[in-house]
Amino acid sequence: MVAKTNFDVGRIRDDFPILSRQVRPGVPLVYLDSAATSQKPISVIESMDRYYREMNANIHRGIHKLAEEATQAYESARQRIAEFINAPSPEELIFTRNTTESINLVANSWGRAFLQPGDMILLTEMEHHSNLIPWQLLAGQLSLRLEFIPVTPRGILDLDEYQRLLKMGPKLVSLTHMSNVLGTINPLEEILPAAKSAGALTLVDGAQSVPHFPIDLSKIEADFYAFSAHKMLGPTGIGILYGKRELLEKMPPFLGGGEMIKRVELRSFTANDLPHKFEAGTPAIAEAIGFGAAVDYLSGIGMEEIEKSEKKLTGYALERLSQIPGLHVLGPGIEDRGGVVSFYLQDIHAHDVAQILDSEGIAVRAGHHCAQPLHTKFNLPATSRASFYIYNTEQEIDRLVEGIQKVKSIFA
Repeated sequence: MVAKTNFDVGRIRDDFPILSRQVRPGVPLVYLDSAATSQKPISVIESMDRYYREMNANIHRGIHKLAEEATQAYESARQRIAEFINAPSPEELIFTRNTTESINLVANSWGRAFLQPGDMILLTEMEHHSNLIPWQLLAGQLSLRLEFIPVTPRGILDLDEYQRLLKMGPKLVSLTHMSNVLGTINPLEEILPAAKSAGALTLVDGAQSVPHFPIDLSKIEADFYAFSAHKMLGPTGIGILYGKRELLEKMPPFLGGGEMIKRVELRSFTANDLPHKFEAGTPAIAEAIGFGAAVDYLSGIGMEEIEKSEKKLTGYALERLSQIPGLHVLGPGIEDRGGVVSFYLQDIHAHDVAQILDSEGIAVRAGHHCAQPLHTKFNLPATSRASFYIYNTEQEIDRLVEGIQKVKSIFA
């Protein structure tokens, strides 16, 4: 008996209007840049349009029908996102602008309140700049110490060195769940309990993980977990910070203004309850509603099915790319990798690769992908990156390979 599956890439592609576009006459789009931002299904687009057409009003403050409908839609989205990642409570989910703001919130609220000069923060060499610069800024202002878990030549973390670094007593271990360059999926089931045993709190950058495989925060047990809507079929300009209630309760507000207060006097205020304590001002209401529609779409397919399909597609890409002489892929094998493949061609700059591929309608990323220290470690100025999602096909991988062969022929 054949197991039923909801994963039908042809049907899925029909839900994304942009995928029918020709980038120039006779050249259809091949979108392989979902690690930067994903495309949006019609259900997400329509959910935001419906808000503006039918219930456009500010939330939480009004008692008229539009305000009540908008508030219900906004908070319903928070509830559904909490269920999507199996968070203990929706009150522990803070709407932010993106993963970057979520990490900055932790640095500037928790970090300023609870870190002292000389305290150590432990990061990794594979971090996106969003999980480097906030801590560099804070370290410079508070005289903190930054240390880094090394990346091996294979593109995985050196966990033996991690154990040594833990003996130095970090206050926080902050790392990516999945590298946006190497594709490496870090073993949080080993890393987070070890940090807890060493007395450190943990923050996980889930920007590349939440869109691509099941996340269960009841099992991961990170103290903070951050991700963005726009990488998981949702709109830009909105993200999530999950934080354990006992930590969020102790942290001071990040921004001041409306909504984040219970009471205000001329010289003092009382902060609001969670999550509103960290959501000052009018929020991104339409974007939150679109975020909710995005997780509904992903849940309708099933994250296990999405993970399985992407694993197969990535394995196919690695096999095809390995047949191209002079092409080098960064990162581990398929067993430790998500749907990201960064590569370089000997003596051909990544920007030239991307430009020629674009002439063939193939959208890839070129540069250091906001992970410049990682590229420096591998002595590379830049790489080309193809990243896959639910709407990509093996035929598009074949077009990528053909495009790369054209690059090689031009530079031969």
